[in-house]
Amino acid sequence: MDVPSRNRPLVLLVAVILAQVLLLAFQIKRGRDVRLIRLWSAEVLTPPQRAGTFVISEIDGAWFGYIDLRHARGENQQLTEEVGRLQLKNQQLEGQAAEAARLAKLFGFRQANSNAPMLAAEVIGASADSNSETIFINRGEHDGVQRNMAVVTPDGVVGKIFETFPHTAQVLLITDRDSGVGALLANTRTHGVVKGTASPLLWMDYVSAEEKVPAGEEILTSGEDKIFPKDLPVGTVSSTKTGFPFQTIQLKPAAHLDRLEEVLVLLTEQSLNPRAAGGAAASAATESNFSNSKSEKTSSTAGTPQNAKTPPRPAIPPAKKPVPTPKLSATKPPGAQQ
Repeated sequence: MDVPSRNRPLVLLVAVILAQVLLLAFQIKRGRDVRLIRLWSAEVLTPPQRAGTFVISEIDGAWFGYIDLRHARGENQQLTEEVGRLQLKNQQLEGQAAEAARLAKLFGFRQANSNAPMLAAEVIGASADSNSETIFINRGEHDGVQRNMAVVTPDGVVGKIFETFPHTAQVLLITDRDSGVGALLANTRTHGVVKGTASPLLWMDYVSAEEKVPAGEEILTSGEDKIFPKDLPVGTVSSTKTGFPFQTIQLKPAAHLDRLEEVLVLLTEQSLNPRAAGGAAASAATESNFSNSKSEKTSSTAGTPQNAKTPPRPAIPPAKKPVPTPKLSATKPPGAQQ
């Protein structure tokens, strides 16, 4: 580039000044022996480098963020499906655990009353009539089920067999209006009759108005109806209503009638031991103790002669039959067959 002759002295002057400044910058040192030219270079070049780094990092983050987002959507969908499968499996395991707990309780009750014949049954349906409190079980005449047999759970009384079929049976719940159970107060042994109300609660009648019945007192079967064995839980007192000559007692059923799945049909009126419903572990311990004592007896008698005779066991007198009493009247629910 040609510089006009008239401007050459000015350009030369500027060049000399710049060269002098650069030489001074090379010679002058600041703190820690850092030359001035180096400080100037850092101040001039740092802003563009910072701006370039920022732009490049933003572009890099946007690009890889987009790529990662595409993978994240796929992973999120897979995790959502996995969570759904785990929730379903968890529900299934909870249902199996609840069923195992119910069956263990049922088995414990059965083991605690092994001398009383009873039949386990599964609830397979319920009545569609709102005026009739009945359920259906998968046991019938071929299994030995007959009318008026008691149906219970480890928690308490459920109802009685109302109608039988070859492979199924209809159970009249104690909450039905036409149901009646001979009952008594657990503390005072005062007798009465528990009736259904077609609602979740029960009523107990024929208890004297002078009888003090506190809330929470347990109501048991009296055995007078010749259907339910004596001293089975029926419910607990929730409230009382004064009257003359009898008061009316409102009960909450002991058995969970709103979520029945397995029940026991009693094939006899023999007395049971309802307090040992959770006796599965106790039964196992008793069985273990019996086997241990049996092995001890076997080891203690191993050295005796084979022809030695053991004394006969004393005969157990037969149980006395209960004195028959008049049965409580119980009519059939509306729409039932004869």
